[in-house]
Amino acid sequence: MSVAEAAGTSEVPEPGRRNRSSSPRQIPVVGVVTEDEDAQGAFKTMDLNRVIKLLEETDKDDLEEEQLKSVKKLVQCYQNGLPLRDLAQIFKILNLCAEKIENQPHFIESAFNILKLCGLPFLKKKVSDEITYAEDTANSIALLGELMKIPNSELRIQICKCIVDFYHAEPLKKHITGYQQASSSYKIKMAEVGGLAKKMVQSLALLENQLVEKLWVLKALQHLSTSEVNCTLMMKAQAASGICAHLNDPDPSGQLLFRSSEILWNLLEKSSKEEIIQQLSNLECLLTLKEVFKNLFMRGFSHYDRQLRNDILVITTIIAQNPGAPMIECGFTRDLILFATFNEVKSQNPLVKGLKLSNSYEDFELKKLLFNIIVILCKDLPTIQLLIDGKVILALFTYVKKPEKHKTIEWSAAQYEELQLHAIATLSSVAPLLTEEYMLCQGNARVLAFLQWCESEDSFFSHGNSYHGTGGRGNKFAQMRYSLRLLRAMVYLEDETLNNDLCEKGTIQQLIGVFKNIIKSHDKEEAIVLEIQSDILLILSGLCEHHIPRKEIFGTEGVDIILHVMKTDPMKFQSGLGYNVLLFSTLDSIWCCILGCYPLEDYFLEKEGIFLLLDLLALNQKKFCNLVLGIMVEFCDNPKTTAHVNAWRGKKDQTAASLLIKLWRKEEKELGVKRDKHGMIIDTKKPLFTSFQEEQKIMPLPANCPTIAIMDVAENIRAKIYAVLGKLDFENLPGLSAEDFVTLCIIHRYLDFKIGEIWNEIYEEIKLEKLRPVTTDKKILEAITTASENIGKMVASLQSEMIESQAHQDVQNEQKVYAKIQATHKQRELASKSWENFLARTSNAKTLKKAKRLQEKAIESSRYSGQPPNAIFHRTDIKGLNTTFRKIHACLSTISATASTCWDP
Repeated sequence: MSVAEAAGTSEVPEPGRRNRSSSPRQIPVVGVVTEDEDAQGAFKTMDLNRVIKLLEETDKDDLEEEQLKSVKKLVQCYQNGLPLRDLAQIFKILNLCAEKIENQPHFIESAFNILKLCGLPFLKKKVSDEITYAEDTANSIALLGELMKIPNSELRIQICKCIVDFYHAEPLKKHITGYQQASSSYKIKMAEVGGLAKKMVQSLALLENQLVEKLWVLKALQHLSTSEVNCTLMMKAQAASGICAHLNDPDPSGQLLFRSSEILWNLLEKSSKEEIIQQLSNLECLLTLKEVFKNLFMRGFSHYDRQLRNDILVITTIIAQNPGAPMIECGFTRDLILFATFNEVKSQNPLVKGLKLSNSYEDFELKKLLFNIIVILCKDLPTIQLLIDGKVILALFTYVKKPEKHKTIEWSAAQYEELQLHAIATLSSVAPLLTEEYMLCQGNARVLAFLQWCESEDSFFSHGNSYHGTGGRGNKFAQMRYSLRLLRAMVYLEDETLNNDLCEKGTIQQLIGVFKNIIKSHDKEEAIVLEIQSDILLILSGLCEHHIPRKEIFGTEGVDIILHVMKTDPMKFQSGLGYNVLLFSTLDSIWCCILGCYPLEDYFLEKEGIFLLLDLLALNQKKFCNLVLGIMVEFCDNPKTTAHVNAWRGKKDQTAASLLIKLWRKEEKELGVKRDKHGMIIDTKKPLFTSFQEEQKIMPLPANCPTIAIMDVAENIRAKIYAVLGKLDFENLPGLSAEDFVTLCIIHRYLDFKIGEIWNEIYEEIKLEKLRPVTTDKKILEAITTASENIGKMVASLQSEMIESQAHQDVQNEQKVYAKIQATHKQRELASKSWENFLARTSNAKTLKKAKRLQEKAIESSRYSGQPPNAIFHRTDIKGLNTTFRKIHACLSTISATASTCWDP
């Protein structure tokens, strides 16, 4: 932090004015103060250069009295505050006095009096003074730390008092004309810039056996450590280890421990936590912390002692996170385990003999902190034997039971519930490391019995307090949640003895029943319910994987709960409540609990499970695609699956084959595979190459290391799409467009292309290693490479034919459409012409007569030429019609009646 920043003001000095006063003023200001000005509080100035010059003189023998007198006058002059412009000179005078103390003890009082002035407010004449004299001020305040080297108790205490006063700024007692008080935080900022905190830490080494002075220094450091800048400076001065090592020093007042712990807290919070932990992770510090904690635990009875004890334990917990901390070597781990379990497991150790925790808030917090530190300590494997010796598993299992009524316990109901949840959470971390102890304590039976109580309708009012009790108010979801977490942690060990024991106790049926009840009982705590359901499915997956008999136990009831989850509204996957996690757990359970057991596979198919999987695939969410396609590949081994896949229809009547090909195209686009606008192969030598493969250079690898081409198979979904379409048979796939067929050509040859890639990599590695294969091998390699390229050319040619055929078909379809359009236009023209003729006949008499003549002529031409002798002749016109419309109507009626001449025999 720069001096200007620390000054905390945006004022800019006047142009031409100096920005700092690094040297004493050459022309001192001498003021003449009248009685009126003195009454108003005018500032009395004096020639400080003269005082400095006087103190620097050493050649005269009788100067001491005059020097002391001048300093005394200075103290009287500045008894209302120190102007920033004079501060550098005043502190130079202080430093000169300090230098004389060793040979002239009378200067102690002078130095003491000047130090008292430092506690007074700093004064500024102009607003810009805070910036102008910032560097002088910072250097002057830093001098306080240097003066701590003077072996005088009074001076050291006064210096500490001055520093403490920085943080308790008081207003001016008397207004001084022309001056105003500097901002309240100005001294604090200048102390940070001057590095005062570092010098005060270094001064602790001078006060090993001086308790009073040490307490005052700790008090000053306690105030200084409230800022991040000072904490960083203290950290660099190794303050943490220096202070911690003396925590247990004799101190009747108790202030040393309190202030030291407060400083350590501030250092952990406001500076580099890792660095502070490293400083405290030594044998000396941990032994000191151990002794302090033991003393407070065994002999601390006041409210203050208990709070301090808990603070020390929190600091210890933070240190224990460092694997390199010698917690075991100093014996602290053993003692902490003893203190954590003495209430639940009776011990004859004299440390805990006669000890008892009360239900006070501090003791309650202590119990939770001890559970917490066990979780941290167990991460260090050598601690495991100590956990076994301390019977930690047995102690924690005392909480895994339903609350007993009519029994006096030291905790309130709410406290006991919170400790119960904390104990189960601790077991989830500790029990997987101590499986033998877990089995000896009948852990599976206890957890399942507790889980059964959680599911029961037993009247129990949960308080839902604390982090562990979230979402559990008025229900037993919190207890169920942590019990399932414990079971999940144990099942994930894949210990056959443990898992067999669980299955023999009916865990699979019990968990399916719990899941069903959770579905029936809708609760507001949706996120907690979803987590419970996810954990149940993960436990079932862990138990049933690779075990057909267990899958049979899972049965159709298990399949039903999986199908229920798969029918979840897809919109909920974006809710953030945990539906995504539940779906992943469900897909995992399909893989582990259904696949491989043919009766369950058939039941899953009958219940349209494949349709649900394809619906999920159609959501086009990349996070699900890989897992769903993997399941589809396995399901396609069942001969009944193909019919279900081909029968599925998505939006806009999309088929499963079309969906898979669409996913292939999307994947290749994301991978940066080179294709033209029609989806055709561009590079026949490298038809499957992704942009990543293009960027990576081939390098020689050991035989057991997969190459880039091999890794590509596992890192995208193309291989799975190929496998599914291959099992569906690439022929006769319904609902495909021309574009789909073009892509299908590439998918069909995926394996050939991939083999070609791998051989090409082998060939390139041989070249890079500068090996020369024998003639036969070289010919074979070249033949394989050529064959792979020929396959690419053949596929590209086939794609071209398909595109040309499609283009020809499109032209033919277009011509048919144009023919239809032309016929439609012709029909409209005929209709229009007929209408025009009709209008002409109705509006023009000549046209009507002409039409009549044509009609008569047509009638005559249609008549039979030979008339029978007895035939009756019918006229075609109607007499008496005068209206044109009526004539036309009559004509039309007559024409329709006598379209051909009728002869009446």
